[in-house]
Amino acid sequence: MQQPPYGKSEKPERPDDAILRIESVNKAFVVHKQHVKAVDGISFRLSRGRITGLIGPDGAGKTTLLRLVAGLLSPDAGRIRMLGADPAADPLTVQQSVGYMPQRFGLYEDLTVRENLDLYADLQAVPVNARTSRYEELMQMTNLGRFTKRMAGALSGGMKQKLGLACTLIRPPALLLLDEPTVGVDPVSRRELWDIIYRLVEEEGLTVMLTTAYLDEAERCQRVVLMHRGKLLGEGPPGEFSERLRGRTFQVRVPGLNKRAVQTRLSRAAGVVDAIIQGSGVRVVMEAAHPPDLNKLLPDAPGDKGKETARVDPVAPRFEDSFVDQLRAGKSGGHHTGGGISGPAIREDAGARVIQVDNVKRRFGDFYAVKGIRFSVRQGEVFGLLGANGAGKSTTFRMLCGLLPPSEGTLLIAGRDLLHAGAGARSRIGYMAQHFSLYGDLSVKENLKFFSSAYGLYGKKQRERIDWAMDEFELADYAKTTSRDLPLGYKQRLALAAALMHSPDILFLDEPTSGVDPLARREFWHRISRLAEQGVTVLVTTHFMEEAEYCDRLVMMAEGEILVEGAPEEMKERFRSGQTPEPSMEDVFIGWMQLQEEAGA
Repeated sequence: MQQPPYGKSEKPERPDDAILRIESVNKAFVVHKQHVKAVDGISFRLSRGRITGLIGPDGAGKTTLLRLVAGLLSPDAGRIRMLGADPAADPLTVQQSVGYMPQRFGLYEDLTVRENLDLYADLQAVPVNARTSRYEELMQMTNLGRFTKRMAGALSGGMKQKLGLACTLIRPPALLLLDEPTVGVDPVSRRELWDIIYRLVEEEGLTVMLTTAYLDEAERCQRVVLMHRGKLLGEGPPGEFSERLRGRTFQVRVPGLNKRAVQTRLSRAAGVVDAIIQGSGVRVVMEAAHPPDLNKLLPDAPGDKGKETARVDPVAPRFEDSFVDQLRAGKSGGHHTGGGISGPAIREDAGARVIQVDNVKRRFGDFYAVKGIRFSVRQGEVFGLLGANGAGKSTTFRMLCGLLPPSEGTLLIAGRDLLHAGAGARSRIGYMAQHFSLYGDLSVKENLKFFSSAYGLYGKKQRERIDWAMDEFELADYAKTTSRDLPLGYKQRLALAAALMHSPDILFLDEPTSGVDPLARREFWHRISRLAEQGVTVLVTTHFMEEAEYCDRLVMMAEGEILVEGAPEEMKERFRSGQTPEPSMEDVFIGWMQLQEEAGA
């Protein structure tokens, strides 16, 4: 992602620049007789004509604060002033100046794009004679002009987000509030959404405050406000946070050793605050400003000959490094890495093909969502399936899990066709859907009990697995909370826990970390590494391109077809150049999507 020129330096602020003032604001809720402070004494000001990122882990209070600013909630204490008005005392006046796009924007999927625009124009009392010109502006901005007659439910995820943004902007606001606007959309759509946001700020002078789970997006903001457990941890330009870690960030490469194994070992080592896979190595944040000593940190690593050519190179710190460092409060080593699955893995020869897809097609009427794809996955592999929204990934997943029959072709799981293999074969599979698919009216514990029963667990074994899930995913504090009331990150944790209750041998994960904060995302991938070490086969889709680095192999899909297959480093070779010596997986993804678009032009 390229950062705009104006985003590289902070504009000088004047005392009268503030469009929003938040002073000692508190907001608490009673959840199952417990008093929970969602916002705890927050104070900051928002300057006009800037993009401010509201950053923090799940449960930090970000969404609650946005709702307070939008006048949808009233503070228990403190003051909020939006253009001098109080959202709590005069919500209608404030709401006329604020555009608010929540995480789940309320599009009407049985209405067309144009009908959705008309509906929101009616709700915002936009005069009929002012709509045509505004619609034209919005459709040009979002590139949806060709789709005004298409049903909203038939749009891709990225197009739905752009339509939601257009509906929010029908009446031009002074302040735009965006709650996780890019969650669940592919990198190309993310880039397009950010282009729209930049244009609004530059051309219309809009002020934007947004939350995001993607910390590379935090670096696109001119200012960030960092929250944790309802409190303000700090605010300022992203570069100020990054600079505090100067001399503490390194890239470790150990040829001959699996990157996931190196990352797991380093993440547990004393003196290491953070370790994540990045490119051909592992990015490490140290507790102090000195390089990691691999002789001490990896003394017993298998394949010692690889250590002879191991490299430790200093790298520039990122905002994400600072974020993780502050959230972990400088604590090094021994991070929660997950206990993995207990029980035997698939009883196959090492490296056996446990998933085979041969010329598989899926047709809906005259439309082919999947067009004759072929690939195989070996036991213990982490295999990635990438693609833009609407590429056919979720359809492929549903066929692999036996939830949807293929129209043509052969699809085998552990040598058996799921359509005819019966419950015995299905019991070896765990599936986590892209959209939260548990029972919203049931509590966390009730959901776990239901799904463990569905997988045939009862009595002592059931109680042990429920206790394991509560501890493994840190759900004990939410045991009695209905699942629909969980923060997004905890919904994802619960969904993964439910998929693992019966200790499956093959695990299908459809965008499992969508919207999850970086700490939870790290814990998730530690668990996946442990599963793979035990011989569990994992097939995962993701829109977070850094996660593709954790895959042993992957395929990239577009319009129901496979564009390319291989290991992440193999895919990067095509896009390696003098200008881009170390391409990221996002560079690779966007590059292949552009090649595919040019081929179809």
